[in-house]
Amino acid sequence: MEEVISFISQVGFPIVVTLYLLYRIESKLDAVVQSIQELPNRMNARS
Repeated sequence: MEEVISFISQVGFPIVVTLYLLYRIESKLDAVVQSIQELPNRMNARS
């Protein structure tokens, strides 16, 4: 049982950090996708 608790404590922190970073990246990727989708409209507006 102590081995399992030790494993969770060692691996738990990296998992939490990874999930946090994935969440942050997801929101930034959504913004990039939206900008790319709006790009043709912006380019046509300039012409």
